Order: sequence, then structure tokens, then C-alpha cells
Amino acid sequence: VQLQASGGGLVQAGDSLRLSCAASGGTFSRYAMAWFRQAPGKEREFVASISWSVLNTYYTDSVKGRFTVFRDNAKNTVYLQMNSLKPEDTAVYYCAAGLYVGQGDVQSNYDYWGQGTQVTVSS
Repeated sequence: VQLQASGGGLVQAGDSLRLSCAASGGTFSRYAMAWFRQAPGKEREFVASISWSVLNTYYTDSVKGRFTVFRDNAKNTVYLQMNSLKPEDTAVYYCAAGLYVGQGDVQSNYDYWGQGTQVTVSS
């Protein structure tokens, strides 16, 4: 499975962005999908995940109520809608795919990773 993330950019605090992650080379609908991010000088951290069935989503506390993860299995794409962005959301955002991920917040449970897209939020 190949993952291509896009949609990052430079925005101001309070703005919105929608990230996309297009998958190819596999049966997308079988995979749980997630977004992780890595800020400068920090370790990569979990942001949000969505099950293959779309029924279950999980978020890290810092983005609850601001970010929404959703997927379109017909388009082999997962999205991350980010609203009310804050400077602390600045990071490279990565999408990931995995078959058996549990709640979805453990990086090692994911089999495939995209290349990352930069999100920069200015104050």
C-alpha cells in the first residue's frame, strides 16, 4: 500500500486546513487509518484514527472538538479536517494504514506510512 499525504500549508491561528491521504496498491477498505504528527525537536505523536468500518474514531485530547478524521472508501482516501488551528499544531503530519491497530494510537501497529505534509500555524 502506498500512501500520499497532501493539503498542508502555512495558515494563521484560528484558520482551517483539510489534509488528504490517498492510498493505492491495496484494499483500502480493509485498513484502519490514522494521522500522526511530529513537531520540530519532538517525537512523532498520535493525532487521530478511524477504523476500516468508519464506525470508530479516536483522537488525542489536544485535538478533540477541533479535528475530525473521516474516510471515503470509494475514493481510497482518508481526511483530517483541522479547525481552530493553534501554533502548537505546527508539525509534519503523516498518515498511516494498518490492519490490526486496536484503538489506533500505537505507531508500531501500522504497516504503511505516507511521506508527510507540513502544517505551519502562525500566531
